Amino acid sequence: MREIALQPGADLAGFRQAVRGLVADGIPPEQIEWTVAEPSLFGAEPAGDARSDAPPLRLPRPVAELVEEVVPHRDPERYALLYDVIWRVTHGRRGLLEIASDPVVHRLELMRKSVRRDIHKMHAYVRFRQIETAPGEPERYAAWFEPDYFILQAATPFFVERFRAMRWRIVTPIGTAEWDGVTLRFGPSGSRADVPSGDAFEAGWTGYYESTFNPARANPKLMQQHMAKKYWRNMPEAATISNLVRSASSRVERMLEEGPTVPTKRMPEGALAAMLEQAPASLAELNAIIRSSGPLVPGATQAVVGEGPEHADIIFVGEQPGDEEDIQGRPFVGPAGRLLDRAMAEAGIDRKDVYLTNAVKHFKFEQRGKRRIHAKPTAGEVSHYRWWLMRELELIEPKLVVALGGTAVLALTGKQVPITRARGPAKLLEDFPGYITVHPSYLLRLPDEDAKRTAYTAFVDDMRRIRDMGRAARSRVAAE
Repeated sequence: MREIALQPGADLAGFRQAVRGLVADGIPPEQIEWTVAEPSLFGAEPAGDARSDAPPLRLPRPVAELVEEVVPHRDPERYALLYDVIWRVTHGRRGLLEIASDPVVHRLELMRKSVRRDIHKMHAYVRFRQIETAPGEPERYAAWFEPDYFILQAATPFFVERFRAMRWRIVTPIGTAEWDGVTLRFGPSGSRADVPSGDAFEAGWTGYYESTFNPARANPKLMQQHMAKKYWRNMPEAATISNLVRSASSRVERMLEEGPTVPTKRMPEGALAAMLEQAPASLAELNAIIRSSGPLVPGATQAVVGEGPEHADIIFVGEQPGDEEDIQGRPFVGPAGRLLDRAMAEAGIDRKDVYLTNAVKHFKFEQRGKRRIHAKPTAGEVSHYRWWLMRELELIEPKLVVALGGTAVLALTGKQVPITRARGPAKLLEDFPGYITVHPSYLLRLPDEDAKRTAYTAFVDDMRRIRDMGRAARSRVAAE
């Protein structure tokens, strides 16, 4: 009898090494005893008396994938079952995995589904919380999760791709994964005490969850079918579920007693009422009204009005101000604006000769710790600001209107169109020729450097076409 002792957890490397030696020596499954060694203070140890000089073993891809996905399971017989399949496959049964009625194959497939489900749950239910850092240090986040199986190494590459720019740590009872922005490292297990109990964003999210809870549709049994109750204690919003469910019946009765309410129409007041009574005759008057009217979505520091010559030939319309624009009170001064400046300069367009504005005049954002994260405006918010944009166009009378991104197109036409299909000269408004291209922030979001270079080259080409269309329109008007 050959004894193979593997490391605790998902010892995929040790299992592979052992299998190579066992197959090379011709040891059948019934002559092997698989055991798991006690945790070692000095790191990994050899897998029992398995040969370290055995030649590589080539397995069909489905078998190799089955091994990778089943090893993280906790069933103590998983290694023996996997070797049974490998032995039979290497001895003439290459299509074994296609026989679903085979007892060993059936049991391994059930293990694989369990591990996959556990990985999916980890991807769905991990909640990061911000860790306090010293001034000047980058933000860091941590999360606590309790997996059913040894899935840490299999599940964490998802978080690297999803949160590549963050520095985070996931703590579990089976180990710790830490990403510093460059390298993913694994360490010893931790406890819930290693993770903060909450942060500012979590408090806001919990409040939002409570406000959207519909007492008339409270169904705890259905909720537990979609999310096992064991995951509730690791999710901030779940702490409110018990109280919300207990108060559901009384809230429903109160709703029935009060009866339906009719939505009230948003009525203009103050500066907005004056604007509707008498249209401003100049950009200065228009901008004064915009500055005096409060933002539709609270939080912005100030209104960001357009900038450029009063009768510019070309007007660029973006989405909304960003964080830096909100602070400075000027459009296109942040990272996207600097990229637009560079592209225009390469195409022969001087920023001082064009008019820059946005479809939405206030910065809409979500507060995450110390950062204000851009939030896309809704169609209703775009519609709210459309009056100002149309009045800007009437006062400037440009020769060409350029829509930077989908929100600008929506504001100008009232329609949502795919930019990749509509890109180029387009009929945006009845009185002005138009051109559609991407917003410069789109280029900043591309993760691949080659893709960024290609997209930037295409963006500069758009700027050259816009330059030529502006010149042609000016010449045409002069000839008339």
